[in-house]
Amino acid sequence: MKQNRKRFYLIEAALASFILILGIQIFFEKKADDHSKITVILPDSENHSWSAFRYGLKMAAQDTGTELLIVSTGKTLTAEEELKLISQELEQDTQAVIIQPVPGTDLAENLKKLEKKIPIMLVKDTLPQDPASTPFPVTEPDHEAMGKALAEQLLEDYNHNLSGKTIGILLESENRPALESRKKGFQETLKGTGAVFSWTASLSSEETKENSLKNRKKADLVIALDNNSLTAAAECAAANDLHGALVYGIGNSTEAIYFLDNRIVECLIVPDEFSMGYQSMKEIAEHAGKRFRKMKSVKVTYYVFRRETLYSEKNQEILFTMSQ
Repeated sequence: MKQNRKRFYLIEAALASFILILGIQIFFEKKADDHSKITVILPDSENHSWSAFRYGLKMAAQDTGTELLIVSTGKTLTAEEELKLISQELEQDTQAVIIQPVPGTDLAENLKKLEKKIPIMLVKDTLPQDPASTPFPVTEPDHEAMGKALAEQLLEDYNHNLSGKTIGILLESENRPALESRKKGFQETLKGTGAVFSWTASLSSEETKENSLKNRKKADLVIALDNNSLTAAAECAAANDLHGALVYGIGNSTEAIYFLDNRIVECLIVPDEFSMGYQSMKEIAEHAGKRFRKMKSVKVTYYVFRRETLYSEKNQEILFTMSQ
């Protein structure tokens, strides 16, 4: 009899604990549903290159009934400033944060501390961190695949024979994992094709700032691995300062499209920025304030743009999102 009573009390205690936990979860999830505010922090957030991304964010915010705040930032956002902005938004009761991480030695460690308070979704890029630690969820294209796709387009143009062709690679920063992945995909695809990699330059390096692209060693081809690098290379080519080099690259702005349309850029790989904005917002909106759920990383697609097919029906939809 005593044994049965003891079992009864244990079952009752377990049920009470379960109901308490369930009640807490429902309370916080209801609180999140009542008022979900999501803050987005991007470097140079008002730049045209974010147009499709911002449009995707806004459409997802409407579809999920979420309050969206895109923080206005300057061109030179630092890791310290990014962390400060997140802390400030926490004080304003934001329930989740979407950020593009900027290079910074302590960013990953500090974001891990902040992640204990609110969900954080990275976009476009990951962070260098201890391989043993749990990675942040990120919404991004397959960067290595984009680099590979760019190399394959180049090979098609040269009948898979780049013997003796010299290549210069331009990227915004050498401290970004996404750009390193693009570079890896591009270079590995060209192994054994006879291509000679003449130089690699970073827009953020003091050397590149002091010595413009026109002072670089002559190359037959300049490969730009991000939008800022692409527009910099294209502007230089338009001014006849690239010594006749042809420009191929990855970009996502109306400026990039302009240079492609005017034959200054030969081929353009365009990540689906609209989907990146939409999917990151949709994923994080479902988890804002819900500490019992884990966010997932999301992969978005990319497109190959050529001048001949630039205004196809399929591409028109993509161009529309870039002009919003």
